[in-house]
Amino acid sequence: MTVVTEAPPARTEILRRLERYYDAVPRSAARTEHMGPLVLFVRNGAGWPYYARPRLAGEQGGPTTVTGQDVRAVRERQRELAIPEAFEWVDETTPSMRWAAREAGLHVHMHPLLALDPEAFTPVSAPEGPVEIRRVEADAEDLAVIHSVPVVAFSTSGTERGSAGTAERDLAAVGEQPEAIEALRGRLRAGRTVMYVAYGPQGPIAAGSHQPVGDTTEIVGVGTLPAYRRGGLGAAVTSALAQDALAGGASLIFLSADSEAVARVYERVGFRRTATAGIAEPPPPPTPPQG
Repeated sequence: MTVVTEAPPARTEILRRLERYYDAVPRSAARTEHMGPLVLFVRNGAGWPYYARPRLAGEQGGPTTVTGQDVRAVRERQRELAIPEAFEWVDETTPSMRWAAREAGLHVHMHPLLALDPEAFTPVSAPEGPVEIRRVEADAEDLAVIHSVPVVAFSTSGTERGSAGTAERDLAAVGEQPEAIEALRGRLRAGRTVMYVAYGPQGPIAAGSHQPVGDTTEIVGVGTLPAYRRGGLGAAVTSALAQDALAGGASLIFLSADSEAVARVYERVGFRRTATAGIAEPPPPPTPPQG
């Protein structure tokens, strides 16, 4: 006999809200293409490219099951459009997506997805020393430099200290596309993106954002320059973002962690495990033989 268990009502509602959020957040800057049980978001103009994901449950054509053929069809369309072959989903809501992506030849990453427990929220201040946490204004002259902090941070995975610092940040800022920075300014003015940055004596050294849609927001892109890691900056920026979101009326604040180690940092602030975020992309090319 098979026993079917359901998520507790509160968690079920969170999962529904996550699905609505993930479906809504790209729509202000992207057009949609419905392909079977999946929807492809194609960005209009400059900025970070979006992803494909399962259509909302209950929507005509929305999935209960996604197949490898469904994923392959979307990958072909992404190649036609010259956009990244990227897929995102919540594993507890669409578990078939994990296996479909693998069958279609994609590399699958699973990440802890955490939501803030307001009663457990423990604000974290900036570490001692000459560091200041600030909200980023749309007219900030150093917006390209701020935006480059997570770029450099994510180029070196993990939580350990590294060598990349302000020189690498400034080099990355030179390569930023002006159109992308102007698009970010527009989002900041409209309140669709809220950014906080940690300033040290040499300028921005940690940064992150949250993206409100109604009473739900996701904290994204929190990164610290590797040379400044292990000093509490990521937790302090995350805390500032959470406080801003709470003050703005958000009742669901969530994020996904790159690893279990990073998840533990967020748990110390008051985030709790809620679900699992799935990301699929083409596998890296094979390393050429040496010699």
